[in-house]
Amino acid sequence: MITHLEGKLVEKNPTDIVLDCNGVGYSINISLHTFSEIPDKEHLKLYTYLQVREDSHTLYGFSTKTEREIFKLLISVSGIGANTARTMLSSLTPQQVKEGIAGEDVALIQSVKGIGAKTAQRVILDLKDKVLKVYGIDELSLIPNNTNKDEALSALEVLGFNKKLAEKAIDKILKSQPDASVEQIIKDALKNL
Repeated sequence: MITHLEGKLVEKNPTDIVLDCNGVGYSINISLHTFSEIPDKEHLKLYTYLQVREDSHTLYGFSTKTEREIFKLLISVSGIGANTARTMLSSLTPQQVKEGIAGEDVALIQSVKGIGAKTAQRVILDLKDKVLKVYGIDELSLIPNNTNKDEALSALEVLGFNKKLAEKAIDKILKSQPDASVEQIIKDALKNL
């Protein structure tokens, strides 16, 4: 198993890079999250996962060990292949994926292109215990924030605001005031929308 590669960045695209390691060029598939984390300097180190199949050997690269571990957890779920897991890590940050699974946020997981309600529920069902155990996330601390966020988002949608814009406004508020009440979140969001 190739756990990491370090070398000279030869080519950088949103979905893949080419890394020259002592004269050997490795084509590595990456997520948009990793793409945004890769500096434009020549020397680069990526944590990798090598998927060996009958017809191909495919390298996937990640900017952090955490992202690689989440990728490995995702592909262990029936119905989630490497490309779907990569799409998930392109649409959401590794932190959002962890919190979405731990907080049983089906809507967040389902917001990823190609993932339906049943698959989202299967991801949560299969991985919740592993995510809570591996990352030591306190289950109780996640649920009130998600509940407050969901209630505030629902209220703003009823008032006619765009869901995506409302969600961005709420996330910004929760970053600065993680313990804000539903009423406070809605008031602050209304000022920003």
